[in-house]
Amino acid sequence: MSQYDVYGIGNALVDTEYEVTEAFLEEAGLEKGVMTLIDAARRVELIELLETKHNHEVIEQCGGGSAANTMVAIAQLGAKSFYSCKVASDATGDFFMKDLAAAGVTTNLDSGREPGHSGQCISMVTADAERSMTTHLGISEELSSAELNEEALKNSSYLYIEGYLVTSPTAMAAARRAQDIARAAGVKVSLTLSDPAIAEHFKAAFDEFAENGIDLLFCNEEEAMIWTSSSTPAEAFSKLKTVCEMAVMTCGKDGSMTWNGKSEATIPGVAVKAVDTTGAGDIFAGSFLAAISQGKSFPEAATLANRVAGKLVSQFGARLTVDEIQALK
Repeated sequence: MSQYDVYGIGNALVDTEYEVTEAFLEEAGLEKGVMTLIDAARRVELIELLETKHNHEVIEQCGGGSAANTMVAIAQLGAKSFYSCKVASDATGDFFMKDLAAAGVTTNLDSGREPGHSGQCISMVTADAERSMTTHLGISEELSSAELNEEALKNSSYLYIEGYLVTSPTAMAAARRAQDIARAAGVKVSLTLSDPAIAEHFKAAFDEFAENGIDLLFCNEEEAMIWTSSSTPAEAFSKLKTVCEMAVMTCGKDGSMTWNGKSEATIPGVAVKAVDTTGAGDIFAGSFLAAISQGKSFPEAATLANRVAGKLVSQFGARLTVDEIQALK
């Protein structure tokens, strides 16, 4: 029996959320609905625009990063998760490390941290619940194979790779190394495309992952259409089935589609009033992985994941509490 159900690797970030208008995004020169990488100077400029010029207040601040949110959901649902990441020996890094430990996620961070600035993500939510993000990776941009714990990975059932890692050469190399270790050890490889802009601009990197073997792919319909050069979600999903052993595609309020390698299923969505879509894909993947790790079928796992993601988008923030997520089982 594996020591961990899921071993994740991703960018460690502290998330800060604001409510904004579409006019603000235009003024700030930001593309709506996507993640934009920024440097430290641009981060300071954006916070001044938000808080000083427009008096926007922080809605919520918490530990984050796409795969970190997924690993927390897995732990909250009773499965065992390990997370490899990189944070600095600063106050932000202290917060992040304690946050994951409190959630029950084992990490590589006990082995030491370097001086520097930990990564932060500014998430701006408009009235239609769409989130637009800017990310200053900080020291997380230097994530490398040195942050991998090979023994923990080899003793896991699934590897989960955050798609955002393709933006950093060293992080991409670490993700590929993790994929190779997993395949050699018989650990199933799962990957998320993460973001439409990432799927578009780093298509070759995702092609490389596919060529080396993806057992389970997570994506939304827009990401799937971009990566597979398809004009409809149905066409995209059909193509995904030819390049991945298994696939799960989320379709917003319409639910999700699953392919377990033998049969396809469409799982209806949950009717909710969405106020913030931040982290919906992350918590969906975490709920799904936790469920299949505990013996649930793909349709059963997707049904749970739809409920959990629906609950998440009905409120602000990228995570649920343990009680909230357990009540949905």
